[in-house]
Amino acid sequence: MSASDRTLQRLAQTAGVAIAYRDAWKNQRRVSPETLRAILGAMGFAAASEDDIAASLDRLERAQWRSLLPPLVAMGAVDGPSTIPVTTDSGGRARWRLRREDGEQHEGAVDLDALTVLAERRERAQRRRRLALPLPPELPPGYHRLLVSIDGDSAAAVVIVAPSRCYLPPALAAGERGWALTTQLYSLRSERNWGMGDFTDLAALGAGAGQRGACLLGINPLHALFPAEPRHISPYSPSSRLFLNPLYIDVEAVPDFQPGMVASDAVAAARASELIDHEAVARVKRAAFEALYHAFARAHLGAVDSARGAAFRIFRDRGGRALEAFATFTALHEHMIARGGPFSWHDWPDGLRRAGSPEIVRFATEHRDRIELHQYLQWEADRQLGAAVAGAVAAGLSLGLYRDLAVGVDPNGAEAWADPSMMVSGASVGAPPDVLNLKGQDWGLAPVNPIALQQEAFTPFIAALRANMRHAGVLRLDHAMALKQLYWVPRGAGPAEGTYVSYPFAELRHILALESHRQRCAVIGEDLGTVPEGFSETMQQSGVLSYRLLLFERDGAGDFLPPEAYPTFASAAFSTHDIATLRGFWLGRDLEWRGDLDLYPDADAAERDLRDRRSDRRRLIEALLVAGTLERAVATRLLPRDAHSVYDPALVEAVYRFLGRSRALLVLVQIEDILGELEQPNLPGTVNEHPNWRRKLSRLVEEILDDPEFARLAAAVAAERRAT
Repeated sequence: MSASDRTLQRLAQTAGVAIAYRDAWKNQRRVSPETLRAILGAMGFAAASEDDIAASLDRLERAQWRSLLPPLVAMGAVDGPSTIPVTTDSGGRARWRLRREDGEQHEGAVDLDALTVLAERRERAQRRRRLALPLPPELPPGYHRLLVSIDGDSAAAVVIVAPSRCYLPPALAAGERGWALTTQLYSLRSERNWGMGDFTDLAALGAGAGQRGACLLGINPLHALFPAEPRHISPYSPSSRLFLNPLYIDVEAVPDFQPGMVASDAVAAARASELIDHEAVARVKRAAFEALYHAFARAHLGAVDSARGAAFRIFRDRGGRALEAFATFTALHEHMIARGGPFSWHDWPDGLRRAGSPEIVRFATEHRDRIELHQYLQWEADRQLGAAVAGAVAAGLSLGLYRDLAVGVDPNGAEAWADPSMMVSGASVGAPPDVLNLKGQDWGLAPVNPIALQQEAFTPFIAALRANMRHAGVLRLDHAMALKQLYWVPRGAGPAEGTYVSYPFAELRHILALESHRQRCAVIGEDLGTVPEGFSETMQQSGVLSYRLLLFERDGAGDFLPPEAYPTFASAAFSTHDIATLRGFWLGRDLEWRGDLDLYPDADAAERDLRDRRSDRRRLIEALLVAGTLERAVATRLLPRDAHSVYDPALVEAVYRFLGRSRALLVLVQIEDILGELEQPNLPGTVNEHPNWRRKLSRLVEEILDDPEFARLAAAVAAERRAT
């Protein structure tokens, strides 16, 4: 290895970029110099030449030693004194003042030479020291402000004190085992919706699940997408995670609705389509939204005594700059697309690429009604979501809603536009090759720059948590490993040519615990895939429920673990939206798709998957027989001696009774498995080749709730949960 390569690796490691990592098969993968240069460049560190690398390394190391205080320090609540790092070349005295969140103030002074030295660095003739400055004991959980002054140099920091563990509802904390029904909200069919599931369907399904004994209803992310381009449909690739997708609004449940606003033929056509026609749904709802807003504006915005007008203004004011920026971007995006402009704001004229520019201020003044329309839709979406959850809880769904937080945002959306310094533009988020996709994955999401995140005192992360814990009893963190590390793919490179970038795990974990308690919302961390060693254990110690899939819970020989081997602090499920349904798994439908769409690197890999699937079916049957949840006669029907596997609905009850017996606090029952759906909602590695995010359930919500088979399965799972 050359001296240049060694310096490049040193720069990468200092910046938190992995020079090697272990893949899903535990093999060590060395990261190429080209990938390191590309990732470092995306983070803002020039690395094209030896001089660039040396200059970037010097700048980074100096920056780490130049700040008197870090922007934010997070810690768990402790009984004794805690400390905060201060960095200085002085030997004098430090004066500090701490203002607690409740307004109480503490202040003091201390000789620097009396403090514990955490680290030292020599810069020419100077010696800089990182010292441990004591803070007052027994600080309460919260966001506190610290000001430190040393020899005329002063700096401020946010000090976060968090509970040691995330919030758990009393029933789960007491060890009660519950179960949740999970669904993709958009996939719900009903006799009254406008072609995709909406908040009224959510209310009905939540109430029905509660009446059947479920404690939670789990759904896909509700994040805002792109109203101007309704073909952009992935809930995991949002324009913003801070706001809701207004297409989930039930138009006829809006207080401003009038019958004449309905284009009945278009609604009927959207409702009757076999797959969700997102463009048709958006077209008919967009026209209704405009009519609703104008009716509201006429009746309430000009009336000083209007309660609805006052409620809207309160919502808008509380939304503040974030809501204003989101609505402005959405209106501007519509304006540009309608005039044939580019989809991405990166390709807009310079003045339109910067929130707050004179051009944006002028646009906002000239298009105030369009901006207000999108604020109105957020207000109504929030109202309907809250009402749906309240109704379901009243019907018996004790923990309410389980919401899902996507790991990132689309680089072309509102969140990236409003704060471009936070998003990395030269790389995207993905996953290295693993058992789900042997070629690796590039999700096209903008990575958050971990250095910028710390400089902004983690406010974007806090805002995302608060927005998605709202109206939720549980929050699922998609790809929870992003709290510790995230796989970046350089722009223009293949998914296998990326590497991991580290994130400030301790700070993010403490913030998560504090916000979990503040919002009274439990947390599930989706810890599947290539998980860092010790990550799941640390998260469980922090009160985050692990995400355990039956398909992946195996022993060293590849056999499925018995129910009693599942950890208590977990949510257990058969599969997810990215994996085959139970019926699809049994019949190999996912393998057929992979073969048809050329998702295998070679024919040997495809044949190996077929062999493994045949083995996995036998292993699953054996696990169910040993657990006593499947009868031998049914097992014979499922795997006859001289034929391919045959699907039998009895498998569903056997699998979910098996999971119901597990020690996991929560069991997640997929509605697709209840209905025996063959196809999965999303096939990783595809975009338009497979109808991702477009599948409707085969039966109406009304039929599902009245189905005695659903009632029987719910009763069986509930009985197993009580008996565990």
